[in-house]
Amino acid sequence: MKINPDITPRDLQSALARFWLVSAQKIEAIQREYSPAQGSPVFTVEGRYTMRGWTEWTQGFQYGSEILQYDATGDGSCLESGRRHTVADMPAHVTHFGVHDHGFNNVSTYGNLLRLMNEERIPENAWERNVYELALKASGAVQARRWTDLPGGNGYVYSFNGPHSLFADTIRSLRSLALAHQLGQVFMGDNDASVSLLNRLLAHARTTAEHVVFYGEGRDAYDVRGRTTHEAIFNVNDGTFRCPNSQQGFSPFTTWTRGLAWIMLGYAEQLEFLATRPDRELDASGGRSEVEGFMRKAAEATCDFYIANTPTDGIPYWDTGAPELHRLGDYLNRPADPHNEWEPVDSSAAAIAAQGLLRLGHYLQGDAGNRYRQAGLTIMQTLLAEPYLSVAPDHQGLILHSVYHRPNGWDHIPPGRKIPCDEASMWGDYHAREAALYLTRQLENQPYLTFFGGME
Repeated sequence: MKINPDITPRDLQSALARFWLVSAQKIEAIQREYSPAQGSPVFTVEGRYTMRGWTEWTQGFQYGSEILQYDATGDGSCLESGRRHTVADMPAHVTHFGVHDHGFNNVSTYGNLLRLMNEERIPENAWERNVYELALKASGAVQARRWTDLPGGNGYVYSFNGPHSLFADTIRSLRSLALAHQLGQVFMGDNDASVSLLNRLLAHARTTAEHVVFYGEGRDAYDVRGRTTHEAIFNVNDGTFRCPNSQQGFSPFTTWTRGLAWIMLGYAEQLEFLATRPDRELDASGGRSEVEGFMRKAAEATCDFYIANTPTDGIPYWDTGAPELHRLGDYLNRPADPHNEWEPVDSSAAAIAAQGLLRLGHYLQGDAGNRYRQAGLTIMQTLLAEPYLSVAPDHQGLILHSVYHRPNGWDHIPPGRKIPCDEASMWGDYHAREAALYLTRQLENQPYLTFFGGME
């Protein structure tokens, strides 16, 4: 990346205002034209949102986007729709024992609504608050139940692949455990065993840091500081780590950039959360210094890797080891080309990564944080303009050039093109809105945006 050292949030003010206008048009188009009978919208094909069966992990982004739109603009119709659909359509996600996606679905909906009430952005209502809090308490406990124990008190929330599988993505679902813990919830197991949700959060975070993130310390022949693998595989009989793996990346030994971005954001936001918790809560997990130490190590390594392995404008290709990247020549020293003939970019990874960089910069402060903060602003400057901002009124997506599952060939390739391009995804659109809201609230001198806002 070529980091712009001078750009400020104020420089993006007009672009953000335009972004929210375009965002409103996209939300209205989906409300008007997308049939819920199709299932949850996942990504666009020829500019129209469509469903793609794997797991139901994107519905929270659909309704969460409406809630974020209200937060940014005060559009009451978006609040009403987001609130109504959360109550009507999201309860099944609260008690979904089969997925690792509770942070995506439930924090994006119930979590955002509770945050708005805590911030006095929506009126206080005792019964409404009870609904949101109960949903988040249940979600955190349900997510924590999906657990594989490892020796030494470690473990992880396992993916939908089964108890042997730890995904990079799940670092963002730790928000569901964090919020439930903050609300006083525990996980109750057999024989009334009471399990701390914070301890499970920290155990998962440590296992991910040890087995999903690399540090250039000789773990294997491809150990490059800051790279990540999508999946870590364990022997469930004795808890032994077996190998890295990848579902959506090119290989276990290359870096799928959206998985990298999940890690960047996940650790940055958990560092912010832990800063609000008393020291005694971290004692059972090694104490504050040890816990914050491994999280900061993972966050800084992955953010540094992203900066070093991304084109100048901050938009990455879908995998840093994608097999045809070599055909693009010196691609890291020029802006990404979403219409090239060899490998797709992934704007959704950029949207997620931007927020991770901004948050890590804010957490570190001073000179240590400035580089990350400026990198996040550089990415946002790119995403808020064409060719990434989708301004065509007949396209339902907000951020173009997102990729879902390149190995499975699920992404639409337009006629006359050789690679996926010109399409959007529900997670990419949501995370672009979340990052834009992060900056919008700073510009408007509103409270700093966190997933645990108002409950510190």
